[in-house]
Parts: sequence; C-alpha cells; structure tokens
Amino acid sequence: MSTALLIGTTACSSDDSSSSEAPATATSSAVSQASQTPSAPAGDLSASQVVSGLTGAGYKCGKDGDYAICTAAPVAVWVLTGNHKRPPVVSLHSLGTAEQATTDIGKALPRVLEIAHIAPAQQITEWFGQQSGKTAAKTTAGDWQVDLSVEVDTEEPGAHLSLMDKLCTANCQAE
Repeated sequence: MSTALLIGTTACSSDDSSSSEAPATATSSAVSQASQTPSAPAGDLSASQVVSGLTGAGYKCGKDGDYAICTAAPVAVWVLTGNHKRPPVVSLHSLGTAEQATTDIGKALPRVLEIAHIAPAQQITEWFGQQSGKTAAKTTAGDWQVDLSVEVDTEEPGAHLSLMDKLCTANCQAE
C-alpha cells in the first residue's frame, strides 16, 4: 500500500526505501502528501500525480497538446492534463490485431487503474475481460464512463479503452 502511494506521488525519488536514514524533509513531505492523498484506489490524484505514478512504474511520458502520453510498449496511456481534482480522461491504447491489442490493454489495465486511483478497479477490469470479440462497448462504473473501441479494418488497427470522469463539469475533453 505504501509503495502505491509513493509511486503515485514521487516522480524523481531513487529507490532508497530500504534506508532508515531518509532525510526529514522527505519523510515530512511523504506524510503531508499521505494526508492529502488517500492510499485506497478510490482517492483522487491530479493528472500530474498520475503521470508521476506512471513514470515511476516504468512508463516513458511526454506531452502532446492537452494530453500527457505515457508509453510502456505495447500500451500507451493518455492522461488529460489540467487543473482538475483528478484527470477527466484516462485512456489506454494499443496497436495490432483486435485480439492482441485488447490482450495488451487487459494486462496493463489493473496497474494503470491502481496508479490513477480509479475505482471500482475490479469491476472495470472484469467488465473489460468480458468484452472479447466486441468492437465497441460501454459501461458505467462508479464515477467513470468506460468506453471500448476496437479498430479492425483500418490502416492502424488496435484497441482503445477510455475512462471519463462523470463528475467533471468543465474542460472535461481536449479541444
């Protein structure tokens, strides 16, 4: 549980977690952050905290317009940036055949949901696992609208899973 918190809130820390001689400022900063950010997946993280968590999990992140795009082959995670309480959109993308792309997203999905503190993670993951063979599907889980889109007869086939915050009321989409 503390590992998820640290991943979600620190982008540039080294792996000195086994050292008992951590500087007092790092400890007080972690305590302060812990009091602001729940350790359960139901908590809210800002877009920058989600990106930091993805970076800590091995994703390479960059910015493209309004989105931070974090990639760990073969899956890219797009996070809509802004000053929202939590990112209004988090989406997973993978190229390839429908079967391969959805398999790749399915492997990455539980960890991405954990890092982004999107809940109910288990319900979303189970629903996604039941969509095999479908080219489009939608559901609502907690405060999230979940959309699956699979491209099969295009120049760049692949799958896209988007999670949109239903509680967002302003600047909830790019463009």
